[in-house]
Amino acid sequence: MTTLTAGVRRNATRCTPRDRRARRDAAGRLGAMSTLWLALLLVTYWWVAGGGVQDLSGWDSALLSTGRLTGLVASVLLLAQVLLMARVPILEHTFGQDRLAHLHRLVGFTSFNLMLAHIVLIIWGYAGGAIPQIPAETWRMTIDDPGMLLAVAGSLCLVMVVVTSIRAARARLRYESWHLLHLYAYFGVGLALPHQLWTGQELLASTASTVFWWSAWAAAALAILVFRVAMPLQRSLTHRVRVAAVVAEGPDVVSVHLTGRALDRLHAEAGQFFVWRFLSGEGRTRGNPYSLSAAPTHDTLRITVKDLGEESGRLRTLAPGTRVLFEGPYGRLSDRARTRDKLAFIGAGVGITPLRALAEGLDYEPGEAVLLQRYRDEPLMSVELQDLANQRGLELLWLPGRRRSDTSWLGPHAGAADDLTSLTYWVPDIGERDVYVCGPTAWTDQVLRTLAAAGVPPEQIHLETFSW
Repeated sequence: MTTLTAGVRRNATRCTPRDRRARRDAAGRLGAMSTLWLALLLVTYWWVAGGGVQDLSGWDSALLSTGRLTGLVASVLLLAQVLLMARVPILEHTFGQDRLAHLHRLVGFTSFNLMLAHIVLIIWGYAGGAIPQIPAETWRMTIDDPGMLLAVAGSLCLVMVVVTSIRAARARLRYESWHLLHLYAYFGVGLALPHQLWTGQELLASTASTVFWWSAWAAAALAILVFRVAMPLQRSLTHRVRVAAVVAEGPDVVSVHLTGRALDRLHAEAGQFFVWRFLSGEGRTRGNPYSLSAAPTHDTLRITVKDLGEESGRLRTLAPGTRVLFEGPYGRLSDRARTRDKLAFIGAGVGITPLRALAEGLDYEPGEAVLLQRYRDEPLMSVELQDLANQRGLELLWLPGRRRSDTSWLGPHAGAADDLTSLTYWVPDIGERDVYVCGPTAWTDQVLRTLAAAGVPPEQIHLETFSW
């Protein structure tokens, strides 16, 4: 009896592959955040060791000292921002696209504000603390100090990127236009380097600081070249992805079927997305993120896209055989984020497509997965979903009609019941499930509020909004 009990306890505490992967991802997140904080502490230490605190005793020297500190911290955060944009695999796997986008935005605006503070404080300090002297000192530093003209150009590039990243401005830009403008961030970072090399006192203050800064700049540049340029090009040439067929799924929705060589070596998972460039017409230079709408196989991939603009509408005209360049796979809207055996998929409109792939690709027993689809006129991919229901035991719940209000994600089918009452009635054990959500941003926000009210822990909610 004792031996049997011990054996049961060992089995109960044995780590599953899901547990091991979750621990690796948690370790990766901890390592990344720890590295960033250690870098910030290190440059702050060097500032203190270089007399930064003592310099706070005088007005002029305090302005210059504080300006140096804000510049150091801004530089670290700027390099961190570049790495967050670099599609580094370990960051993509452990954080996921939505969390990376949130961190990128937070770090980006913080580094920009500190950069502005650095500029104002340094100029003010060199102007002797006299505000009337600031214009003249600004002109002198720009013209006379080495690297300052390039720093000014770099700052203007970063200002343009930040301004176009404000939500009100982004809403007026096409994704392709915003993405092109966002590339100027690389120019901004690159143009700031000569200024730091020639006039930055902390860069050459010691051998350790010199090695640190050169290594940080080199790592950021290498990450961009490897993961944003070399790796996508190598994968595209190796796997030779082409358009096999374009199939209409509805009046304004098409599925693009793709074929290629040894696609299983990409290790793509159902629910993930790629950035696609279809080498036909203007699409040669424009990349757009689209999720897989079917579980990938060793030689096929599929995306399903709604006509929402010039680029997505152009996919309807793609000819079979069109070559494709791609980046990816990316994202954690996949089995990698899973923590529970039971599943719930909640989607609206074309957002149902990655959930359809997940319903096909994830492992679950009959009755362990339920899919709720919100739609206005006709459910998308209803035949395929019904096949999955018949073959896999997927439970389906159709939610037709327009949203009944701006504060609800449900339609008139819910009657007078509120969102929380409806959800917990349809899925009583929602708190025991992993919940995958995909749909329009405003609709998704309402779903997330309902899930939180239903007691679903944040670590069991998985989504990607492609926010930009």
